[in-house]
Amino acid sequence: MTSPSPGSSPAISAQGLSLTLGSGESAVAILRGIDLTVPHGRTLALLGPSGSGKSSLMAVLSGLERATSGRLTVAGEDFTAMSEDELARARRGRIGIVLQAFHLLPTMTALENVATPLELAGLGEAQERAAAELRAVGLGHRLSHYPAQLSGGEQQRVAIARAIAPRPSLIFADEPTGNLDAATGGAIIDLLFARRAETRATLVIITHDVALAGRCERVVTIADGRIASDSAG
Repeated sequence: MTSPSPGSSPAISAQGLSLTLGSGESAVAILRGIDLTVPHGRTLALLGPSGSGKSSLMAVLSGLERATSGRLTVAGEDFTAMSEDELARARRGRIGIVLQAFHLLPTMTALENVATPLELAGLGEAQERAAAELRAVGLGHRLSHYPAQLSGGEQQRVAIARAIAPRPSLIFADEPTGNLDAATGGAIIDLLFARRAETRATLVIITHDVALAGRCERVVTIADGRIASDSAG
């Protein structure tokens, strides 16, 4: 999927997003009225310490979690009133997600881990596309290896290939180097930015690392479920 033209609607448009878990006296406000607009093709960091709400914000923006209130349009789709099944269908092919814990299926090879989402999205030549994406991340020699046979860095490369192979217009990466050593993590970030540049997708990185956030064009700092600062003004 190619990225929409710059003149079209934003990649992300959120107004008054709130997320509350629990009810009554046990209710906990996680997100408190988030307003955020992200143009297509930009790189954005959501920066903040553990517990600030940044990962919860990513979950809502990516359709993994439904907001309690507010309005949200992502990749041209109105997420506001969608059911969980509708959100899953809306994500498919439009949104790629890279997580700290890799989340590869242990009974599938690297090739199968990348090809299966392509097949589920109804995209043709899934095996060929998956193999090409794995070669692009330097794993052409690891196609038939299972996750347990791969290093942490190699598993994250598979996860990046899986996220990018459908050519989504929007990629989320939540602490993508959290389980990696510094040298491997640096290489993974270089790779992620390089692949994003080639596909011209919008990239949102969730991190507590100020140096990593600084590699993005825009940094939004989250504190106590609110936007505390925004380098875009």
